[in-house]
Amino acid sequence: MLLLEATDLKITVGDRLLATAERLTVHQNDRIGLIGRNGTGKTTILDTLVGKMAAEDGQITRNGTMELLPQLKHDDQYKSGGETTQQYIKEALAKNPEILLADEPTTHLDTSHIEWLEKILKHWQGALILVSHDRTFLDRVCTKIWEIDEEKIKIYSGNYSQYKQQKELALKEKQQAYEQYEQKKAQLENALTLKAKKAERATKKPKNLSSSEARITGSKPYFAKKQKKLQQTAKSIETRLEKLEKVEKIKDLPALQMTLPNEKNTKNRIIIRAENLKGKIDDHLLFEPASFQIRGGEKWAIIGPNGSGKTTLIKKILQGQELTVSPSLKIGYFSQNLDILQKDKTIIENVKETSIQEETIIRTILARLRFFRDDVYKKVALLSGGERVKVALAKILVSEVNTLVLDEPTNFLDIEAVEALEELLLQYKGTILFVSHDRRLTNKVANRLLIIKNKQIEVFRGNHEAYESFVPEVKRDNHEEERLLIETKITEVLSRLSIEPTEELEKEFQQLLQQKKKWQ
Repeated sequence: MLLLEATDLKITVGDRLLATAERLTVHQNDRIGLIGRNGTGKTTILDTLVGKMAAEDGQITRNGTMELLPQLKHDDQYKSGGETTQQYIKEALAKNPEILLADEPTTHLDTSHIEWLEKILKHWQGALILVSHDRTFLDRVCTKIWEIDEEKIKIYSGNYSQYKQQKELALKEKQQAYEQYEQKKAQLENALTLKAKKAERATKKPKNLSSSEARITGSKPYFAKKQKKLQQTAKSIETRLEKLEKVEKIKDLPALQMTLPNEKNTKNRIIIRAENLKGKIDDHLLFEPASFQIRGGEKWAIIGPNGSGKTTLIKKILQGQELTVSPSLKIGYFSQNLDILQKDKTIIENVKETSIQEETIIRTILARLRFFRDDVYKKVALLSGGERVKVALAKILVSEVNTLVLDEPTNFLDIEAVEALEELLLQYKGTILFVSHDRRLTNKVANRLLIIKNKQIEVFRGNHEAYESFVPEVKRDNHEEERLLIETKITEVLSRLSIEPTEELEKEFQQLLQQKKKWQ
């Protein structure tokens, strides 16, 4: 069943063109992920499809009920960000729309609640268009990708990983086309040079021919004619060369070769040792005394539910509280307040200010984060939130540090920037400790895990995928599992009540609420 159709769509903001599309369709049970760089208009496209904004041109036919789950949720002083997001999700699903448009629905959710949302959406019967920078979430929920690229909405079948495979295949084909272009160009240039040389030789009298013989045989007109023919052939080759369709070379970014302070003194040596480390805020216990050690060059992810003590653990490491820290350790800390940036200075000024790396390295890192050429001379005050995050990360990377401590570094970054950061962290030779709910980033970068759950710190030597295989089913305590299951049932019952309220359903709803109170 066709629920929505948009044809000859043109979406603008002021004088700026955001995106065009010849035809977009949404059918029943479609699961569509809308992706693109920050600032390409993802939120505006959702607003246009749902009818909050008018398109510059084109026609949108809506054949089903629609509900928009907005990106910016109203603050509630009595609820955490995660609780507010959950409330919005439940209220939207309770209306049982035929098309749900969700703008960053995983905002403020920890991993367990992202997985809770995945389960709900997998079993939900309506169509879905969602904007998300969480690649694992897009993989598990979506069956189609709409990408905003070069002011066009391009459609790909499959989830995010399948979309990436299609993009990589297109990149390989482009590389092959470039190589074929270069080969053909070289052939024509060689042929042109050869013909030009032959034409030049054609006017010269052969060495074994005397002047008298040349006058008798009329060699001068003959060779002149031959020269003209060769020149015509050369001109033809030159025309073919001019008409040869140019294919641009795919730019290969250079590898990251950085010199870190005390690199030899920290590599593979214990740089942080915790013995019976306690996690408490006033009288509130976050985690029981724990012991672990971190060696130079290791990459650690700190994972656990919201409120479990991840930030507290990071602060203890930064302040050296109840920890033994190597004197060779030099920490660069990234936090969301971005207080290391000076807004009145340019990108390059901010990054160079504390750098110990050569400018080539600085430029390479900025280029990886998509700050090219004159971009680096933009003032920080003029940058978006995501761009400022990238500048702060670049500044820390090139500073006089050998250990990165990153608290949610991917917040406000689009997928392309997250993947660029991944590559930078993978190539970084120093030690990394980071907190992130981005499961793909955690799995790809970290080779060690500090897991905080049930008020205990567990150490796992391996990546997240290996950890999940090691503990295949139960990643949370039974109480947490049952609480999430009850919340899912409440959402389902609310949806049914909104369509066809009955006394039995109302009774079931009240019973579920009573059960939920037991786990609060």
